[in-house]
Amino acid sequence: MKRAILSLLLFSVITAFAQKQLKIVKATSTSVDIKDDNYPVRKNAWTVMPKEKLDVYTTSAKKVTFYTDQESISFNIDPKVGEYDFIILVNGTDTARTQVKYDAKAPNRKPIAYLDTLQKAGKYNLSDVREVPVFTYQSMENPNLVRIRTDLRLDSVAGKGNELSKIFNLMNWVHNLIRHDGNSNNPNLKNAIELIKVCREQNRGVNCRMLATVLNECYLAMGITSRYITCMPKETNFDDCHVINMVYSKDLKKWIWIDPTFDSYVMDEKGNLLGIREVRERLVKGMPLVLNADANWNRTALQSKEYYLQTYMAKNLYRLETPVMSQYDAETWTSGKEVAYVELLPLDGIVQGPQKKESVNQKTGVKFINYKTNNPELFWTTPR
Repeated sequence: MKRAILSLLLFSVITAFAQKQLKIVKATSTSVDIKDDNYPVRKNAWTVMPKEKLDVYTTSAKKVTFYTDQESISFNIDPKVGEYDFIILVNGTDTARTQVKYDAKAPNRKPIAYLDTLQKAGKYNLSDVREVPVFTYQSMENPNLVRIRTDLRLDSVAGKGNELSKIFNLMNWVHNLIRHDGNSNNPNLKNAIELIKVCREQNRGVNCRMLATVLNECYLAMGITSRYITCMPKETNFDDCHVINMVYSKDLKKWIWIDPTFDSYVMDEKGNLLGIREVRERLVKGMPLVLNADANWNRTALQSKEYYLQTYMAKNLYRLETPVMSQYDAETWTSGKEVAYVELLPLDGIVQGPQKKESVNQKTGVKFINYKTNNPELFWTTPR
């Protein structure tokens, strides 16, 4: 009996010691994204199960990365080793022992050929003159934008450098200030000051749309012309898209690509900054693209051109949508508010009409007006 008790105690000690040596990844959400080899990150591919004694992820990949809403962890898989254990710690209390297990017969998670789909969608119609409103941009003298500039001390954030340095300083600041969490619910008040306040008070992140909203208002508050762009796949029913900013550089006399979620911008092979339109055209034509070397997700995972541009954004550059009025508090829904959007879609887009659609959300009382166009010249028009 004594020997049995001693053996049990020894086993418990060894087990506890072994678990202490396991790598720990923190999380506040039970949804986890997974990346196999150089394939696209699969959103919500894994659910953390603290009640399971051991939760096993089987793969034939040679490298696997788990992304929680807080951290990430990667394993270079050696088939001879076969198993890699770690712990996901949820909300500081629930521990889920997890294992990545190599199996040569496991399904090969090859990505959908997003780039092929995009390259077949290069045709627009420059003769499309159907009604599209003129895009407008709120003045930096608007009292709400003045408050943003003052309360957030944006003059200090932007610095005293040239126009481009201010544009990049503001992007870096928003990226470092707010954590990206694609699974988060949007707060009711969706303006820069309130979104930053909620993230601080609740120690939370927000999705890409809210990040782009914060940055858009910061640019407008500094007198920099900006719009946020919803980048969507071909399918009309989808569970993942991406929202970034298009920012007009007066010095360069062009729109440039700015993404606060990934702290990223895009260049050609000569180092010239590109806009969303140019990036899409170059992907369609197979022309060179350069991603800034420090592009990253939540300061934990560097991004590659192959994944970020040729896979993730190739999927999401099929259709594009933007609000007609770039302004403060654009998507805080209040009864009686009217909001208009314009969607640019290629000629082989699935749903081409109606060209103008009006609807009222019965829950919020907001009126939505949606326009469609096949003419990129109307969508990318230079600000007046």
